[in-house]
Amino acid sequence: MLPGSYAVPAAVVFIIGGALSCFAGYRLFKLVLGINGFILGALTASSMMGPHNAVVLAIAALVGGLIGAAVLVLGYFMGVALVGAGLGVLAVNIVAWPFGGDPHWMFVLGGAIVGALIALSITRYVIIVGTAFGGAWTLLYGAFAIADDRTISIGKVWAIYPLSPAPGRSWVVIAWFALGILGVFAQLAFTSKGTNKKK
Repeated sequence: MLPGSYAVPAAVVFIIGGALSCFAGYRLFKLVLGINGFILGALTASSMMGPHNAVVLAIAALVGGLIGAAVLVLGYFMGVALVGAGLGVLAVNIVAWPFGGDPHWMFVLGGAIVGALIALSITRYVIIVGTAFGGAWTLLYGAFAIADDRTISIGKVWAIYPLSPAPGRSWVVIAWFALGILGVFAQLAFTSKGTNKKK
């Protein structure tokens, strides 16, 4: 969670990072890892603090973001496996979503392992799909924050819930999926042109 007063500057980072990830994630993979690491670190650190003090939340978000960015950039060669693991966990959550509740931790762990192994065998496509869908949600999330949309807000803070939009906002998942698919096709077309030029 992040304090509502920091919504606009944080949202700008989300929109820029999301756009780069969604439409150029494969070409800019190291940069995208750094941006996403910062975002994930900031969200994780601030969510552990609770919505008590805006200054403490902001400091926690900054420190967590820097740590997250450093971990993913330094772990560049593990980035593909991490993206695959993330997609595996996402797939498990998507399957469990219609049944309500969270999937059992063993299924989540299994999805992460299977996703990482598959990712290492088809690196290019995993990076494209992972960055396209991750960037699509980050971009939408930033847009919602700029618009002060209640889809992502809880009281005076805003939090990230990709598969659990506010009641009556199921269209958010559809928009996310459509933008993710668009990002996949854009990256495939862009990287294909780059490959042909090299030949």
